[in-house]
Amino acid sequence: MTKWTAHDLPDLNGQTVLITGAGRGLGLITARELARAGARVVLGVRDVGKSRSAVAGLPGIFDVQRLDVSDLTSVRAFAGSWSGRLDILINNAGVMDIPARRTADGLDVQTATNYTGPFLLTNLLREHVTARVVHVTSQLHRQGKIDLADLDWRTRKYSGMGAYEASKLAVVLFSLELQRRLTAAGSPVRSVLASPGIARTTLASHSRSNVINRFTFLTNDPERGALPVLYAATQDVPGNSYIGPDGLAGLQGHPAIGRQGKAGLDEVTARRLWETTAHLVGTEV
Repeated sequence: MTKWTAHDLPDLNGQTVLITGAGRGLGLITARELARAGARVVLGVRDVGKSRSAVAGLPGIFDVQRLDVSDLTSVRAFAGSWSGRLDILINNAGVMDIPARRTADGLDVQTATNYTGPFLLTNLLREHVTARVVHVTSQLHRQGKIDLADLDWRTRKYSGMGAYEASKLAVVLFSLELQRRLTAAGSPVRSVLASPGIARTTLASHSRSNVINRFTFLTNDPERGALPVLYAATQDVPGNSYIGPDGLAGLQGHPAIGRQGKAGLDEVTARRLWETTAHLVGTEV
């Protein structure tokens, strides 16, 4: 059976894609491949200079813009300046297992980067999106626990991995509730989840969990790690599909439709999380 690769991407001429955190790693590979397929790719990044250097010389149309998804002011300014259609939004930016720290808005940095900021960005750009919202999550969402009374780690003892796992579960629940709302509104836009499995990038280089990258037979190289994101962004899959590697435990392999963890299919929690997050970021969505 032939495995899906980036060479199977459709012609994306005329389409505009926004990818957050696309200046390096899986985001940069995703940007490169979508541009190669003909899309105009907007990179929403914190370091504009480095990102422009990263895409310099690559074939395709790139537009590098300043966006820090952990900073709600930056998110609002970016979304407010957007004009025209946006075919595909890929919420890729993320951090993993970092020390406790607060943003300028007083939010937990890890939660804000992985979930809170993308939640706000998606909702502010929803009227522009025509086809797809892709949320990059992780297999570790299956170990996550959502505390709606302390979503932002203000009263609990902070755990770097605990915050990461919870933020990735929040992303899965966000996709579920977003798809419910899109369907209820009669929108053709689909919300889709993508997990790269374990890709050998620098995301966890500072974390004790990075030890697994030594076992290459269990992990994806970055090129293959980007495939679930590319598949989720371009293939004809149902709303709220979960795309991940087809190998052992979803850790490595080629992209295929899988299934999110049971906690990520809890519709009641998904609705309550949406309401809690909207209150946290101070917006009506």
